[in-house]
Amino acid sequence: GVERIRLGSLEPAIITDEWVSRAKGVEKLCEQFHLSLQSGSDGVLKRMRRRYTSGEYLRAARLLQDGWEDCALTTDVIAGFPGETDEEAIETEEFVREVGFAKLHVFPYSRRAGTVADKLPGQIDEKIKRDRCQRLITIGNKMRTDFVHSLTGKVKSVLFETDTGMGMARGYTKSYVPVTAESRGGALENCLITAAEGDELFGEVLKEVWQ
Repeated sequence: GVERIRLGSLEPAIITDEWVSRAKGVEKLCEQFHLSLQSGSDGVLKRMRRRYTSGEYLRAARLLQDGWEDCALTTDVIAGFPGETDEEAIETEEFVREVGFAKLHVFPYSRRAGTVADKLPGQIDEKIKRDRCQRLITIGNKMRTDFVHSLTGKVKSVLFETDTGMGMARGYTKSYVPVTAESRGGALENCLITAAEGDELFGEVLKEVWQ
């Protein structure tokens, strides 16, 4: 009775050609993948003790994006990790643009006593963290808008979850973009996406004609 399977956070190292090939055989798997990043700078990734480089991450991202049409790749990015230089911050900005995410979650580095990072030199000023966060948020908002608007004119499966009144309902595509259309909560429908407004889509339910 389960119509959709949506994976949580993934590590880049598990994304291989074989993984993608097998995952594509699961029809109910949603083409939305949250792939951990944290930074697009190899220097920062090394200080974070992440187990991948930006190049390895990009390869995993491209495998997912090439494997599914309209693949929604989302991630988390931390701004202002100890020792992050202006150049490394720019590397992250350029990298997230290169990947092309459907949604970017941005957080300032939060210092926590007793952690390894707490003892690292080069703790970043709070104002610099906020500025770097805001630049990443602006980039993320643009990518989000571009992704949402790219779905207009296409037919997408929408699982409607909430009745919004006047015969309308709101639900989500498999790439986790909200859609409002004439339907009812609990219905799984194919919808022609007719318009986009900000982070929202609007559509028309396609009724199948049986011969």
